[in-house]
Amino acid sequence: MQTKNDRDAWLKGPNKRCSLLPEPQAHPHRLILLGAPGVGKGTQAVLLSEHFKACHLSTGDVFRAAKNTPANEQSAAMTVALGCMARGELVSNKTVLRLVAERSKCLHCGGGFLMDGFPRTVAQAKALEKLLAEQNVKLDAVLDYELPLKTIIARLSGRRTCANCKAVYHIESLPSKVEGVCDTCGGPLFQREDDQPESIRVRMAAYTKNAAPLKRFYKRRDMLVRIAAAGTPGETFERTIEALKSTNDQQL
Repeated sequence: MQTKNDRDAWLKGPNKRCSLLPEPQAHPHRLILLGAPGVGKGTQAVLLSEHFKACHLSTGDVFRAAKNTPANEQSAAMTVALGCMARGELVSNKTVLRLVAERSKCLHCGGGFLMDGFPRTVAQAKALEKLLAEQNVKLDAVLDYELPLKTIIARLSGRRTCANCKAVYHIESLPSKVEGVCDTCGGPLFQREDDQPESIRVRMAAYTKNAAPLKRFYKRRDMLVRIAAAGTPGETFERTIEALKSTNDQQL
C-alpha cells in the first residue's frame, strides 16, 4: 500500500490522478509561500504540508517533472514551457498561468494547498487572484519568510555539493565526515558558483527588486504574514503556526 501522495495530478497534468488524496480537512488551509533563496522555504513547505495535511504545489516541481514526461503525455502548456527552457528563455507569465489553470482541480484539494514558486510577479498574482475567484476558492494568507542578507550568505556559501552523486552538505550545519569528501559515494565536494558570496549578493538583489512589488500587492490586501526565518527549521515552523493563529480566527 502506497502511503505517500505522488501528486501526479499536479506534476503530470489534468488527465492524471494522485495515488493518495490528502485527508479532507474541516478548514483546509490555502497558502502562498514567499522567500528568498536560503531562507528554508522548501523545508517549511514540507513541515506545513505534514501539519495541515495540505498538498505542496510547487511550480518548480512541475517544470522538473515535465522534462521526464513523454511527449504524447504533455499538455500544450507543458510543451511550450519545455521549449522555452530548452532555448534558455524565461517561461512567460501566460504559460505558467496555463500550467496552473490546467491543474485547477488541485486548488480544490480537500487538504488545502501550499503554493510555492508561483506567483513571482504582480501580473501572475493578479491572474491567480482571478483564477481562484473563478474557482470559488479563497486564499488564506501569504507567508513571507525573511532573513538578513548576511545570514543568507552564510547559509548558502557554506553549502558543498558532491561532484558525483550531487549530495549536499554544509560546512557548519551538515559537514561530511571527511572534509571535502562525500559520505555517500566518496566523490569530491565543491562549492557551486552560484553559492559564492558575490553571486549570492547578485541573486538577492534581483530577488528583492522583483519581490518588493509582489509583497506590496498582498500587503494591500491584508494577506501578507511576515515570518522571521532565523534559527532552526523547527523554530521557524513554530513562529509560522503562531503567526497564522494570530491572523486567523480558526483553531489550527
